[in-house]
Amino acid sequence: MELAALGFDDWFERYSAAVLQPGQSVARVMAVDRGAFLVRDQDGEVPAELAGTFRFAVGSASDLPCVGDWVCVQRHASGGPAVVHSVLRRKTILRRKCPGKSVDFQMIAANIDIAFIVQACGWDFNLARLDRYLVIANEGAIESWILLTKIDTVSPSDLEDTVTHVRRRCAFANLVVLSNTTGVGLEELRALLVPGRTYCLLGSSGVGKTTLINRLIGRDALDTKAVSGTGEGVHTTSRRQLLVLDGGSMLIDTPGMRELGLLGAGDGLDDTFSDIREQAERCRFADCSHTDEPGCAVRLAVDSGNLSEDRYQSYLKLRKETEFHDLSYVEKRKKDRSFGRFVKTAQKSMRKL
Repeated sequence: MELAALGFDDWFERYSAAVLQPGQSVARVMAVDRGAFLVRDQDGEVPAELAGTFRFAVGSASDLPCVGDWVCVQRHASGGPAVVHSVLRRKTILRRKCPGKSVDFQMIAANIDIAFIVQACGWDFNLARLDRYLVIANEGAIESWILLTKIDTVSPSDLEDTVTHVRRRCAFANLVVLSNTTGVGLEELRALLVPGRTYCLLGSSGVGKTTLINRLIGRDALDTKAVSGTGEGVHTTSRRQLLVLDGGSMLIDTPGMRELGLLGAGDGLDDTFSDIREQAERCRFADCSHTDEPGCAVRLAVDSGNLSEDRYQSYLKLRKETEFHDLSYVEKRKKDRSFGRFVKTAQKSMRKL
């Protein structure tokens, strides 16, 4: 398969010229599973491992290869795993705050053209979580589409209400409603898939992502499990992988994420809540927090009914969260740099002995 069919274009060609070394070739990361890699170039797929110099030179785990990345690899003539020497510059990124108390980035995938944010009608539908997904996609410069699945499990009136809520909350987002069971909406989704472009499915465990991929592929390429007694699906995906569909488009499947913390997502927050950003431009004070300042255009929009209270509260919550984590990340980086300087000083002292 030619690299162009995997999404390698002039943009990546330009940045690869500066890092590609003799004996190396460009390959795309097709799967990542517990530190193991599978890459694909014009000669096919091969397992890969990180070069020792590359592993120890990276400053953060987010600098390591993730699914969708383009990397410089060296294949061995005798076979065996290829060696990854570097990661090309990423055109788009999908990342979140690391789960738990750790304040750092966790890469989910890279070089995605469109993210399909999947929510199931009924038990999974959650506007606040939808806001988070949209912020993460916008922060990574990725176009978003919202997929409402399992429409066969709700009544037509409930589906209409759900669609209305989404359109009011996310007026600028594209929306597709579908059912993996009846096939409604699948052809509309297939029509969106363009050869050579990369798509990603984002959503909680059990919303039907794996079943949807199998329907798009036309066979049971991925394992699925039956839904629970509550109608909730069961988590099946355990690794991130990029699949090449028969039509030439590519689809990244990701595990369902219980935690979706925001870090470094200020721009994504503004883009997701562009209606609030536009209102904020009319605030009396440039540094208005949109809470209790006089002359706040955002509060005025809420009080007059032009901006829903729920959307306003979601914005405040996400802004507070990302600001808090951003400050914690800055402090962490300062400590990391201080510790790095301490180690270098200690090494120099040891060499003098």
